[in-house]
Amino acid sequence: MNIQLSAPAALEVEIRLARPSKTARASDFVARLQMMQTVIGAENFAVLRVAGHGLPSARKLMLSLHNWGRDVGANTRALLDAYGATMLAHLEASMLPLIWEGAGNNQFAESGAEPFTTRLPAQLLPWSGIAFPIRLGVHGNGYVVFMGAFISPSSDLIVDIHMKSCQMLIDMLACEEKKLAPSEALSEREIACLQMAGDGCISEAIAEKMGLSVHTVNAYLGTATTKLDAVNRIQAIAKAIRLGYIT
Repeated sequence: MNIQLSAPAALEVEIRLARPSKTARASDFVARLQMMQTVIGAENFAVLRVAGHGLPSARKLMLSLHNWGRDVGANTRALLDAYGATMLAHLEASMLPLIWEGAGNNQFAESGAEPFTTRLPAQLLPWSGIAFPIRLGVHGNGYVVFMGAFISPSSDLIVDIHMKSCQMLIDMLACEEKKLAPSEALSEREIACLQMAGDGCISEAIAEKMGLSVHTVNAYLGTATTKLDAVNRIQAIAKAIRLGYIT
């Protein structure tokens, strides 16, 4: 995964599309989130995804995954009423995690985290929290949120959990695309042609390496593009990377 970090005082995480883990399964996501939740000292998690396009007023955050149990409706409304609009605006401008204090004894300890986060004004929520922004494109933008009575992560842990959150959403996106992908799988030659095209080879170079005609190479690339439901070769390569066919 390619993540570049700037100076600690203005931590910006640049997410570039990484190859999804081949072992990613939908059933793994809750376990991975619970593990991160335990490490960071939280009691619950929630994955929020951006729905809608165009103007900010047309977009909203939707709950995608959680472990709130019976209180899911009330907790979702409380979180989005308090910070939903702020989260959407922040996602457009910064990749710094957002933190907030809960009411009463529900605290978010500083522990060196302040230079790596943006603190939101307290809104009397029943838990403190940290929300990691994720930007992966139209269908992959959102937040991984952890909440609890007392959260006290170090700066290194914040960076580590942010990276893990990004990779998990990449895997979730790939898993969703596999469900929507055509049932016909790519052939070995289609994958080989896409791999070389993704490495920057033109059709003539691919044909020479594979001992095929240029016409045949273009045919393989064309059928692969159709199978991947892509509009052109570039989109087909990007989708093949997300689906784990090529690197």
